[in-house]
Amino acid sequence: MPEATFSDEWLVQSLEGLVDAERLAELRGKADPAKTLWETLVAAKTCTDEQILGKLAARFRMKVADAAQIDPKVREVVPETLARRYRILPLRMTDSYLEVATANPFDMHAEKDLAFATAREVRLLLLAPSQINLRLDELYRPDRAINKLLSGMESSADLVQLTEAPAEEIKITEEEASQRPVVRLVDLIISEGILSRASDIHIEPEEGGVAVRYRIDGVLRQVMKIPRGAGLPLISRIKIMSQLDIADRLRPQDGRARVAVNGQPIDLRVSTLPAQLGEKIVIRILDSRATAKSLDSLGLNPGEGDAIKRLLENHEGILLVTGPTGSGKTTTLYSAINQIKGEGVNIVTVEDPVEYRMAGIVQVQVQEKAGLTFAAALRSILRQDPNVVLVGEIRDRETAMIAVQASLTGHLVLSTLHTNDAANAVTRLVDIGVEPYKIAAALRGVVAQRLMRKLCPTCKEVWMETPPERLKRWIPTGTPLYRAAGCPDCVMTGYRGRFSILEILTMNAELERRIAAGDPADRIADAARRAGMKSLWDSGLAHVLRGESTIDELMRVVDVPPEAAAIADLAAHTAPAAPGAHGAPAAPARVGAQPIATHFDLLEEVALPARRSGAYGEPAKKVLLVDDEDSLRKVMKELLEREGYEVAEARDGVQALDQVDRMGPDIIVLDLNLPGLDGYGVLSHLRSRPATAGIPVIVLTAKGDEDNEVRVFELGADDFLTKPFRARALSARLEAVLGRRRH
Repeated sequence: MPEATFSDEWLVQSLEGLVDAERLAELRGKADPAKTLWETLVAAKTCTDEQILGKLAARFRMKVADAAQIDPKVREVVPETLARRYRILPLRMTDSYLEVATANPFDMHAEKDLAFATAREVRLLLLAPSQINLRLDELYRPDRAINKLLSGMESSADLVQLTEAPAEEIKITEEEASQRPVVRLVDLIISEGILSRASDIHIEPEEGGVAVRYRIDGVLRQVMKIPRGAGLPLISRIKIMSQLDIADRLRPQDGRARVAVNGQPIDLRVSTLPAQLGEKIVIRILDSRATAKSLDSLGLNPGEGDAIKRLLENHEGILLVTGPTGSGKTTTLYSAINQIKGEGVNIVTVEDPVEYRMAGIVQVQVQEKAGLTFAAALRSILRQDPNVVLVGEIRDRETAMIAVQASLTGHLVLSTLHTNDAANAVTRLVDIGVEPYKIAAALRGVVAQRLMRKLCPTCKEVWMETPPERLKRWIPTGTPLYRAAGCPDCVMTGYRGRFSILEILTMNAELERRIAAGDPADRIADAARRAGMKSLWDSGLAHVLRGESTIDELMRVVDVPPEAAAIADLAAHTAPAAPGAHGAPAAPARVGAQPIATHFDLLEEVALPARRSGAYGEPAKKVLLVDDEDSLRKVMKELLEREGYEVAEARDGVQALDQVDRMGPDIIVLDLNLPGLDGYGVLSHLRSRPATAGIPVIVLTAKGDEDNEVRVFELGADDFLTKPFRARALSARLEAVLGRRRH
């Protein structure tokens, strides 16, 4: 009997290391003519889709498609019959090209027919056959795909398909909203949102269905669209969970719920809004056990962290953090609290809700129905002899006046405001009803903040195109810029994680005079800039010039500053000044008698730090030191910096993982005995992620027994060094491990 062959025999050459010849021969004997080799291998559990995709992507240097990112417009250009004949999934298109996902990149007939049918260049990406089949149903027949999803989740209850009707005529009972398929679908949406690092879940009725979107790293991404008949019970189920009135669909409502995912308790803040096609629901995800970060872990530019620390040295006055909702204000405030808390400091907070739980401070939850408002709580807190008071938000005149009075009577008050920049915080307080002279006396500083997405270290690429003409003046000639590419590690977005960009206004005598005199925000901002304040654009641009984010992301977060005459000279920003007579530096350009201040003069404090040189003129290697002993960490840092390394520090496991995502170290020196998440947990987490699996780790510990040594090597450590150790030994181990990785 002749040996069976598959339609994708070309795949055999790429399976080395996954399938041996005997297993392949066995599968050929049981071959189903309707199935490809890929499908046969996955069905027999010989390989997974991810393993095959990884092999093909590495061998043929092709990208793996993100099946969740499909432009619905492609179905108008690519007929369903053509997509199913060649088993390809159209993803997105422009006027010149069409991106499609395929499990067979060597099908030339498919490529030719698609190019002919769409009059576009065809670009191929890889995707598993099972995903292609599933997504084709979602793209061309979404109702059928969602019905399959709900029926697959059903256990004993029957799925009831509700008929379409206008929003005001649909009456969903509590019994219908509690059916098993609906309950499980809600659980799936919330748990997947939490595990995907989403900060919010948006559920929005629209024409033809209910859309579910996650906000991840500040950007909304649609993850599914549910038929309207199944989506409306889903909304009612969420209202039941958060103890809202499901019969009242004409007024906004706010509620709360508490769930647990993998044993981790999570608080949900639920808000409903009546809209034309039904109620929109937004679920805010609050991890009540999340640990407050340190200021050093926020990804700040050089100098910004020190400026905030200097503001926190005040013993009285108000420090405000401003920005829109979701800009990280609360995280920054808690990082500040983390900086100053101690046994001798009495810190009390009043919040709505309590987002982080911290040991050593008293936290008060606002309960407006019981009469515990910000103002009432703050008035009581001042009788508790606090040193530092954190007010979650100044919303009204009463709260603002009490906060100002507290700051003038010997308390340091930290709070937030909703304004666009630092100078407008003064205008906002005046609008609320605080007298300008009181603001001038009480205010110590304002920090305006935004969050920018950080480029994924796994897939970021050098940007080869020329920046737009209006941006060239901001970018020095020869500075490498990067763009977001997309890979499975960052869910094909090109970004993973976020960092803060800041505008820090520090009070001085001139600013006090201007505020007390009632000057407008633009004059206050001018005076602050003359005193050294950098704008949000300056702060973000410094990150872009260091290769941490992209120009597109910077322009998404903040506006390009208006073109001022003093910085309009392009040559001043893109090339060094021509030398003067006898090789002396040329004098700065002038307007009248005044020298022109270039943009890079304004960026002096946050400019790109000088690079140390490594061996053979290479850039300095980055080392992350993780140890809870401050004195030992300081000694090691000084030693390694003298050796030419660039060194960052972390004192516990959570900080270490934050620093890894933020700086992308070349090597990690890791202590095992750490508070909270220990070294074993850090090492296991590093090796479980593709982006960090290849970072070499030297374990440093006082536990020098054989069992411990074997365990850390099993977890993936590269070397093992016991305490106490000699300085030269650590340096030699680093060189040896980096040398092995290099070769």
